[in-house]
Amino acid sequence: MTSPPTRRRRSKVTTYPIATRRFKVKVEDFATRPPLDGSFASFWRSLPRILAADSLRKVVAAVHAARRKGRPVALAFGAHVLKTGLAPVLIDLVERGFVTALATNGASGIHDFEVAFHGRTSEDVGSVLSDGEFGMSRETGVGVFRALRAGRPRGWGYGRALGEAILKGRFPYKELSLFAAAARAGIPLTVHVALGTDTLVQHPGMDGALVGEMSIRDFATIRDVIGRLGGGGVWINAGSAVIMPEVFLKALSMARNLGYDVRDFTTVDLDMIRHYRPHENVLKRPVMAGGQSFAITGHHEIVLPLLAQALVLGLEDEG
Repeated sequence: MTSPPTRRRRSKVTTYPIATRRFKVKVEDFATRPPLDGSFASFWRSLPRILAADSLRKVVAAVHAARRKGRPVALAFGAHVLKTGLAPVLIDLVERGFVTALATNGASGIHDFEVAFHGRTSEDVGSVLSDGEFGMSRETGVGVFRALRAGRPRGWGYGRALGEAILKGRFPYKELSLFAAAARAGIPLTVHVALGTDTLVQHPGMDGALVGEMSIRDFATIRDVIGRLGGGGVWINAGSAVIMPEVFLKALSMARNLGYDVRDFTTVDLDMIRHYRPHENVLKRPVMAGGQSFAITGHHEIVLPLLAQALVLGLEDEG
């Protein structure tokens, strides 16, 4: 084992000029006082150019750059994103072309359907679990399985089948359906079901072959989206700690195996706490061959509207 180099002993402590030191914080990056004009643009520019605030700016810049280059901007999300009331924000990003593909888990389809059908979702689990009534609402299971059966012969995947059913059906709150918005815009929204994790598995109409086939079709769809991320695309993981990071890693590996050159793109993780899989499977491993990644920790109902507002106003990184 190599010993560390021996340093000459001194009789007293030495110092050096502060001007020769390297710094991580400088006054040019400080926040400014809260603006009084009430505009979001002024507020945005007042944020410090340090840590998460600067990362948020760089994510906005990456999305703008992806649009200019014609590369995908894909949003992978967990059901909690919809349960915090963000469907209108995400629908607007889809309609404006800031999001060009979406991917999610099975629970999101359930909540999206219930919002469109009934204007309500997310039951109080604790109060109904003891009676065996949790997840047993009739219309949810009947409606989702009907949509999947209708979409199967058309060659659609899970996400499009459900989105088309809501878009064309008599749903009083369909304007709040992200699935319907994706179908209307003609962009992919893929659903990646983990069997046994969603309440639909409890329903009498549960058909594992149907659900599996439709979800596997969606895997092929999102694999091809990921294959086009190279050269400036953006993959955002919002609120999924396990399923979507795992889907992303496998689809990315398969895309590269098929010959897609997926390098030099941006990955982002947005969540309330840091998790192992998003760190490894979204932020670290995928961009080892080239790219950049950003982690922004915070509540979805705050961070995503901030991101969306900056995008809609066209606020670029001015640093």
